[in-house]
Amino acid sequence: MDFNYLTTIIFLPVVGAILIAFIPRLSPEKIKRIAAIFTFIPLALSICLFAIFDRSGSAIQFEEKLSWIPAINAHYHLGVDGLSLPLVILMTFLGFLVVLISWKIDLRPREYFAWLLLLETSILGVFCSLDLLLFFLFWEIEVIPMYFLISIWGTGRREYSAIKYVVYTLFGSAMMLAGILSLYFTTGSLNMVDIAQGGLAMLQSFMPVTATFFFLLVGFAVKLPVFPLHTWLPDAHTDAPTAVSVVLAGALLKMGGYGMIRLCVTIFPQVAQQYAPLLVAFAVVSVLYGAAVTLRQTDLKRLIAYSSISHMGYVLLGIFALGQASLVGATLQMFSHGVITGLLFAMAGLVMHNAEERDLGKLGGLARQMPIIAVIFSVAGLGALGLPTTSGFAAEFLVFVGSYSSTVVPGIQVYTILGVLGIVITAGYILWMLQRVFYGPPLEQFNKAHDADILERVYIFAFVAVIMLVGIYPAILTDVIKTAISPIVGLLGG
Repeated sequence: MDFNYLTTIIFLPVVGAILIAFIPRLSPEKIKRIAAIFTFIPLALSICLFAIFDRSGSAIQFEEKLSWIPAINAHYHLGVDGLSLPLVILMTFLGFLVVLISWKIDLRPREYFAWLLLLETSILGVFCSLDLLLFFLFWEIEVIPMYFLISIWGTGRREYSAIKYVVYTLFGSAMMLAGILSLYFTTGSLNMVDIAQGGLAMLQSFMPVTATFFFLLVGFAVKLPVFPLHTWLPDAHTDAPTAVSVVLAGALLKMGGYGMIRLCVTIFPQVAQQYAPLLVAFAVVSVLYGAAVTLRQTDLKRLIAYSSISHMGYVLLGIFALGQASLVGATLQMFSHGVITGLLFAMAGLVMHNAEERDLGKLGGLARQMPIIAVIFSVAGLGALGLPTTSGFAAEFLVFVGSYSSTVVPGIQVYTILGVLGIVITAGYILWMLQRVFYGPPLEQFNKAHDADILERVYIFAFVAVIMLVGIYPAILTDVIKTAISPIVGLLGG
């Protein structure tokens, strides 16, 4: 490929960040326009990649490889397949929209947008890297902008939440680094594709294979997050600014699920099969625990944050059911959750900004003042509970059908049925939240609250369009995802 699509997509946002940071005397308006331009172009390029992606093969495409550190056989190695391309599109889509969501930021806008664009580059780098050292480097870079974005532009206990996020992330990173080093010392390679193709025959000397698997798994489980490694998430979401919550829920959590499929399942198929019953049990606990705790929340953002724990449990269930349909469903669920929960946080931000209240006990009757926000918030909520024609239904249906029919995990049918109960609880808290915020008698203190303006309507309707497109025609993504999942299922003996 003559044109380096992936390098351009990954590094354009950081180029924009450098321009914003170092060009003197930029007005806030120009800063925002630069941020919009340098996030829109990667979105356009990623859509081009999706259009020209070869759906007939399973090989890595748009590959770029240069020698980086010859002494340790490290390469600047990028590429995408059917697993990573949907997540690249998800991040570029969210990256552009969060600039629009942040348009009213007036506190230190130069720093804010520079950090926001660096965050996009780091997450895109994780999804495109095929070298373990490069993958780990991008994984670590993400911590820095996230810390500053929460601690400076957040609300409530923002410093506490930012530090808690960093501590959990660094713990997970330390585990993951141990796993990466074990792979390197055993195989002498940092190439993900080569290590996966080499199989377990390559992995027998440095450390027990199971230990390497769990080192990597714990690092990804913190990010997903899996119960009981989840407690950073509600705090980070609750106290982060709206746009950062959108990226955090929409794309950053997906790094965990992506890593589990790309490394844990692909490189260690036998170990994944051996411990699948344990991990499926953790998935069901995450689903039910997350949904049950969500029912008890009275803060609007905290409620949506806890719902993410439950919905990420479906991803874990789909991954370790280890069937083709369930793995496709888990990948689709990552994309679907990204746009649905991204929209939920965007709508929560509009309610909080326009009504200047986030306590569900004090909200009510806002549908009169905010009819468009009420309708779009309802669409997002119905997507979250898996209503047909939304992407949430397509993804969850695939996860449940794929998990129920899996032959890898004994008694998987029981786990799947327990997981389905999570949808019932989800319907309860989503409908209760919508009723509490928008319906009932109008309250006098919200008489001056206003509806979404033109810019806000642009980005919320963009979210809805993607949610409905994938819900009505899921094959637009599943046909691409299958090309990457089929070889993995082959490794599992399926």
